[in-house]
Amino acid sequence: MSISIALTKGRLEQETIKILDKAKFDPSELKNKGRKLVFKDKTQDIDYFLVKAADSITYVEHGVADLGVVGKDTILEYDNNCYEVLDLGFGKCGFIVASLPENDIFKKVGHIKIGTKYPKVAKDYFKKKGMDVEVIKIEGSVELAPILGLCDGIVDIMETGTTLKENGLVVLDRICEISARLIVNRASFKMKQAEIGNFIERIKEVINN
Repeated sequence: MSISIALTKGRLEQETIKILDKAKFDPSELKNKGRKLVFKDKTQDIDYFLVKAADSITYVEHGVADLGVVGKDTILEYDNNCYEVLDLGFGKCGFIVASLPENDIFKKVGHIKIGTKYPKVAKDYFKKKGMDVEVIKIEGSVELAPILGLCDGIVDIMETGTTLKENGLVVLDRICEISARLIVNRASFKMKQAEIGNFIERIKEVINN
């Protein structure tokens, strides 16, 4: 049986290609793709296609893709019914809470506003803390929001912390660690057990060496 894999565009896509190469798959069409979005593996009965992060989960959940490569940040933000089977070990960063140094939200009394691209993650985090906050969804540069007074603090992903420092923000807490994950459609996991199992084992061998 053939299997199809939804790859998240951008940096995760590039790192996934490297792993596929090392695992002796053939993602060569992905390297010279032009404007194409669907690609065939020339050595295996595998189709790859490129999507945005959140769509990777959607395609896998609905069975259009059997497997998907997506960041843990996206998995946490979007409720889904997929199996998370492998930590691929790249795309590492962390969810953090940050603010301007003079505006420590954990010491503030009264109404608190939090800016974020990840409203579900933010709400879940502050609920566990027993804090009632107003979460404001932001699509662009989250670091700008506290500087301009839109919010008191932010929840965002951080890799090196350079952007935060350059904008005068400090990290108040680290929520959790994030990396790229391999997810599988639940029905496909049963129906295509041999093919998916073989794919997972070959990828696992690469990332464990």
